[in-house]
Amino acid sequence: MTPSLERGTDSPPGAPDAVTLEVFRHLFQALADEMGAALRRAAYSPNIKERRDYSCALFDDAVRPVAMGDHMPVHLGAMPMSVQAALEELGPLAEGDVAIVNDPFRGGTHLPDITAIRAVYAGDDVLGYVAARAHHSDVGGIAPGSMPLAREIVQEGLRIPPVRLVSAGTVRDDLRRLILANVRTPDERAGDLDAQLAALHTGHRRLSDMVRGRGEASVRAAMRDLIAYADRLLEAGLTRIPDGRWEGSDTLEDDGFGSGPIEIRVAIDIEGATARVDFTGSAAQVPGGVNAVAAITSSATRYVLRSVTERLLGIDMPAGGGSLRSVELVMPEGSIVNARPPASVAAGNVETSQRITDVLFRALTPALPDLLPALSQGTMNNTTVGGVDPRTGEPFAYYETVGGGQGGGPDGPGLSGVHVHMSNSLNTPIEALEHAYPFRITRYELRAGSGGAGRHPGGEGLRRDLQLLGDARVTLLTERRTTGPSGAAGGHDGAPGANVLIRHGVEKSLEGKVTFEARAGDVVSLRTPGGGGWGTP
Repeated sequence: MTPSLERGTDSPPGAPDAVTLEVFRHLFQALADEMGAALRRAAYSPNIKERRDYSCALFDDAVRPVAMGDHMPVHLGAMPMSVQAALEELGPLAEGDVAIVNDPFRGGTHLPDITAIRAVYAGDDVLGYVAARAHHSDVGGIAPGSMPLAREIVQEGLRIPPVRLVSAGTVRDDLRRLILANVRTPDERAGDLDAQLAALHTGHRRLSDMVRGRGEASVRAAMRDLIAYADRLLEAGLTRIPDGRWEGSDTLEDDGFGSGPIEIRVAIDIEGATARVDFTGSAAQVPGGVNAVAAITSSATRYVLRSVTERLLGIDMPAGGGSLRSVELVMPEGSIVNARPPASVAAGNVETSQRITDVLFRALTPALPDLLPALSQGTMNNTTVGGVDPRTGEPFAYYETVGGGQGGGPDGPGLSGVHVHMSNSLNTPIEALEHAYPFRITRYELRAGSGGAGRHPGGEGLRRDLQLLGDARVTLLTERRTTGPSGAAGGHDGAPGANVLIRHGVEKSLEGKVTFEARAGDVVSLRTPGGGGWGTP
């Protein structure tokens, strides 16, 4: 029986009606979006200001997601674990406290992603929590940009357990100085941390205004009912997937240290309004940094189930996505989808999250063949460059993910040159890159013919040639360099990507995951995969 989408008969007296709940839904969403706008405006780094590599969210007092900005899916699904870890280790956050954490084994994703958390009180009781996660372009480690080829997490950068950065409204200067002493670009990091505090201040103020204008009881009831409504929508969506076991698998090409291919397997058991998502059979964790922690796998699962539900029902779910009460998630410890310390994890957040998404879509495609698209580029094409800027004599650290081809689908062709699935960032404009860093962009275009052929072809990948104006250290963490994203319903596969170093006009192919010393005048040419085609051409 399909669950009812109406407000349950067990709702307490005074619970908001459907119209009032929709008003609150937009108020909560506006709060998260405004937090993001405040963070973006106040940030120092192009990675946040231009690429928008951040996420903001609102949680209720039980740390269930109420609203999430239209930001980064890989962040948003993992953030509840960060908030929960902070509360478990630090105890209650008092009014004016701000906790930060980036530890991937405490709800984080990878070390550059620092999450800041603040409680919002109504009287003497916690009403909810606001949180802002931002990717910092450097947090130390053995390579600029903190996305190195590493064998253990201590090589990747500064690991921050849950700690109070702000206590009763006062910034702990000793902790702040400790963090900034361990990064290559302390002024930029300080500015981005301050921007996160500004985002929390914005969210705190907006939720407090809501309580003053509409009453604490109404706000609490709206939070509760909005989460319950999202849960009912997900359950209704699950009932429209045929019952049975749906299995999928795919591989990561390598970990940068000779391990590969690395298989990820999933079995999705659908029974009525419930799902069991089991990753048993996936490869064990590996030496290189493609290991994903539990927060990443949970985030990818939330994203796919929400996407499928919205397609099946033709309804936009509340941005919080609900509590996933109807989903059981099995992630074997010590595996590629639930790594344990001291595993390196930098690429698990950016590359393995994309492959987990691919595997989940592959599993569900036979159940919903006329609904789901072909695979998209399946990588974030991570590029980090660091050194000393010859224009200023100051150190710099640059990080970016680069768009590629989206898979074609039953409704039309895939988009070209875009970020897909677990990444929702933008490509940095040439003007911003050349202003902020010692680079010159010598070529930037779509890769014609890289999208897979089909009734609805896949989107095209990008080619971007980045010339260095000074010596620098470069790290590339990429996937889909040997096999392109697969087509669906008879569509052809997209073209794989390529990494190329051009020195004195001579091209040299690079591995998918590589760190090297580059010279002034070298060109790093990133050529991203196209998306798979959908339907027989």
